[in-house]
Amino acid sequence: MANGKDDRRRAAPDPGNTLFIVYVGFVMFIVLLSMVVDSYAAVDSSENQEVTLSGIRQGALLFATNGNEGKFVAAPQLSKDVEIYISAMTARTMVRQRFVNGTDQWQEAIYVFPLPDESAVDQLRMRIGDRVIEGEIKEKEEAKTVYEQAKKEGKKASLLSQERPNIFTMAVANIAPGEEIEVEIEFQQVVALSNGIFSLRFPMVVGPRYIPGSPGIHDREQESLHFSGTGWAMDTDQVPDASRITPPVAPSGEQNLNPVRLMVELAAGFSIARVESLYHGIIVADEERDVKLIRFDGNVKADRDFVLEWEAAQQARPQAALFSEKRGSDTYLLMMLSPPILDSSKQAPPRELVFVLDTSGSMAGTSIVQAREALILAISRLTDHDRFNVIEFNSTASKLFEHAEAADAEHRKQAIRFVSSLKANGGTEIAKALDLALDGKQNHERIRQVMFLTDGSVGNEKELLATIASRLGDSRLFTVGIGSAPNSYFMSRAAVMGRGSYTYIGKTSEVEQKMGRLFQKLEHPAITDITLKTSSGRSLQSYPDPIPDLYAGEPLVVSLKIPEGTEQEMLNISGRLGVERWQESLNLKTLAERSGVATLWARKKIRSLVDTLALGAKEDHVRKEVLDTALTHHLVSRYTSLVAVEKQVSRPLEEDISQSVLKNNLPHGWQAQKIFGGTAQTATPAQLRMIMGVLLLLAAFLLLYWNRRQRV
Repeated sequence: MANGKDDRRRAAPDPGNTLFIVYVGFVMFIVLLSMVVDSYAAVDSSENQEVTLSGIRQGALLFATNGNEGKFVAAPQLSKDVEIYISAMTARTMVRQRFVNGTDQWQEAIYVFPLPDESAVDQLRMRIGDRVIEGEIKEKEEAKTVYEQAKKEGKKASLLSQERPNIFTMAVANIAPGEEIEVEIEFQQVVALSNGIFSLRFPMVVGPRYIPGSPGIHDREQESLHFSGTGWAMDTDQVPDASRITPPVAPSGEQNLNPVRLMVELAAGFSIARVESLYHGIIVADEERDVKLIRFDGNVKADRDFVLEWEAAQQARPQAALFSEKRGSDTYLLMMLSPPILDSSKQAPPRELVFVLDTSGSMAGTSIVQAREALILAISRLTDHDRFNVIEFNSTASKLFEHAEAADAEHRKQAIRFVSSLKANGGTEIAKALDLALDGKQNHERIRQVMFLTDGSVGNEKELLATIASRLGDSRLFTVGIGSAPNSYFMSRAAVMGRGSYTYIGKTSEVEQKMGRLFQKLEHPAITDITLKTSSGRSLQSYPDPIPDLYAGEPLVVSLKIPEGTEQEMLNISGRLGVERWQESLNLKTLAERSGVATLWARKKIRSLVDTLALGAKEDHVRKEVLDTALTHHLVSRYTSLVAVEKQVSRPLEEDISQSVLKNNLPHGWQAQKIFGGTAQTATPAQLRMIMGVLLLLAAFLLLYWNRRQRV
């Protein structure tokens, strides 16, 4: 009996030791939690108050402090100027960023900023006083080596790199104490045209991205978490560059951060009946015949995209559908193909529609209101001939009906009640929603259309595009961008791969008009299987490749390179409209010369090549083709960067250099607590992942300790 009692004593855990371990775990949790609280408290820091890099959440240039490693102070940013020159269907944009080093140390500044996803960036200049340093295009690794060597040698240098087609990073080295630096970039883009309305978008903020996957390990010996950039997120196995596309973010209540001045010279080539900025106040002046000068009404906070729209006067029609530029022996074309006028009296064919709604944290506030209204309008427009289903997703995804149901009055009411009750919270697991929405089947009994309403704020675009390509079948994917700063790169590419179209809703008052235009596309057959050939039968290098479907009210813009000797021929465009054959011809003799057309062709070619990676193309082959095109046309790309280096040495080598980071505003209408607060969020901060990891380790340690005590 005595021995049995002794055994039971040894088997029971020592209460004192167990309590001690629990106490240690609790203290570690409190310490880590206080780090998170401190980092969020730092968002309201004044210009001179120190903050940590991982805790930055507001838009300002930060410089490192003397003798206090890992701490930064805000430096005053002076201004950002944007000049856009629009000529017919093309636009040339110059972005000039000025800032000053207000510290007593030499500095390297790093900032992440957005550009249009179709922008062809080809110029970089750095101005220091009267000195101008022009950027050179180089392979990305070579450019980085040149920049790092210049920084080490004390020379002023700038490096412009692409992280995503719509996210870029700028680094500027060796800024002297009290010195002002000005960096300029230039790019070319195409004007959009839909339903007779011309438009141009200039993004001004990088929205926080949802970063799926497991954190990577940078140093296997020290088991340190991987941050390859200066962002708030850790790199993961699904988004290996997460820390390079998640610039620190400002709280929504912060004002007057990153002020922007903007000027647009609009030479449309015809009389303009209406010109309007959708989300900013502007002043419009007439410069000369059919040319308008547009400016912001004062400085503007960079927290939403700038969108300009204009329409031709009723008596005027755009004259040119084909623009050209000759470089050497090569001729490049930019073609705008308008769809034929469709018979609106014909009833839409039987369809199956799948509506997918993003209810993640980044959609909280005005975005979810816009999305609910848009989806309710879409459901209300269904007919008894249609079938439909509704999918909502955040951290998980679920269907309203097990299978698509008839769009009768009762099912429509049930769906509208469901949509009206949806709230925004959690992560942005688009992959789960795509798995439910796309079935990979060919030859559906009905025309199958998927409408995806989201802000697209994710970092794993490549994985998602691959899913669309593999599971699309004969469905068509239509994306609807929601909110003040959607991820237009992902949304537009998803639509191209999905052989659909992309619509953008920036405020609630636009829902009815823009959804109406989308319904027109959904309810009428598209022209499919489009091919381009010269009248002699020669094929052309055209992008996008393959050419997407052509929808009602939305012209198709294609860049081409024509073979030498075909300049006097006709360009034949053919396709299929339902079961009928459709054809149109354009005369290559009547070309309107336009600068920048060759650059746009190169950019579209690069984009098409990179897209093939999601389809399983070999990266070595894609890299070679992209490098050849980008270096020939002097373009920033996935594999090339622009670097500018001053010849003279500025920083004495005995002087140390510190690093700083420029922060972004939170997009207008977004709710910070839904993104950076809580356990389920759109953007997963590194601090919370660290806490979760520590708690799991503690739980495992306690379990191990208990098991060992049981075996004693």
